[in-house]
Amino acid sequence: MADRRLQVFYTVARQMSFTKAAEQLFMTQPAVTFQIKQLEEQFNARLFERSHGKIALTPAGQMVMSYAERILGLSEEMETRVADLTGAMGGPLLLGASLTIAEYILPRILGEFKAQHPQVHAHMTVGNSEMIEMRVADHTLDLGLIETPSHLPGLRTEVCCEDELVVICAPDHKFAKTRSVKPQEIVGEPYISRETGSGTREFADQYLRRCKVMPEDLNIVMELGSLEAIKGVVETGLGISIVSRATATKERKLGSLATVPLEPRLIRTLSFVHAKEKFRSRLLATFVEFATSRMKALSGAA
Repeated sequence: MADRRLQVFYTVARQMSFTKAAEQLFMTQPAVTFQIKQLEEQFNARLFERSHGKIALTPAGQMVMSYAERILGLSEEMETRVADLTGAMGGPLLLGASLTIAEYILPRILGEFKAQHPQVHAHMTVGNSEMIEMRVADHTLDLGLIETPSHLPGLRTEVCCEDELVVICAPDHKFAKTRSVKPQEIVGEPYISRETGSGTREFADQYLRRCKVMPEDLNIVMELGSLEAIKGVVETGLGISIVSRATATKERKLGSLATVPLEPRLIRTLSFVHAKEKFRSRLLATFVEFATSRMKALSGAA
């Protein structure tokens, strides 16, 4: 119910970019510019300074931004509270998740939740943890599921379950018959790595350093940005890799890959993030409770 021009202004101000705001709002850039121009004419004040391809809030823009955050937040809370009074569980559920969670964990959970609540319409955005956090912080997503706790001050993190990272190898590899693999044993083995910037790679590198193994000492023969590609290469026997155990469940059952725990074990937490100041609807609370229960069950069964 909030003024559309205010919503557009808020998005531009959060992104500090007309182009990024247009993409996020599914609008053309001229349409975004027109909405801002109308708002500036209404206030008879410039809201943005434009210089050398960059924008910044004017003093008037900063004041409008402070009110926009409160107005839009109250408007959304009002709509949510009224909807909760109707009794029916329904409406949009805007989720964001990192790649591992989105591809290997969430689909089954969303399907089960939809079966119980057919009036819910889930929309899922997939990206790295940093991108998901930013989208939750600017209120374009209701909830994010990420692989590490958030460090953004405006977000609240709730750990939902644990996720173990393991060594994967071909069934005839020497590691396949062992009970565990020490980090020092990985050095010298042909290694298939995730790409630079991957959360899984960063987490594994931190673990190796704690175990006195430098990631640069690994014999990396290939870097890939796809988990499916990594598993496919490892299946050929070209090398080993470290991935989430949940991502290799199917291959382990089919016998095309072996999964071996690290020693010491490498376990990370998967977490929900949501905006602290945003009202938590009954739909959101119900989904968090349901998903947490299912994710714990699935991670234990993987």
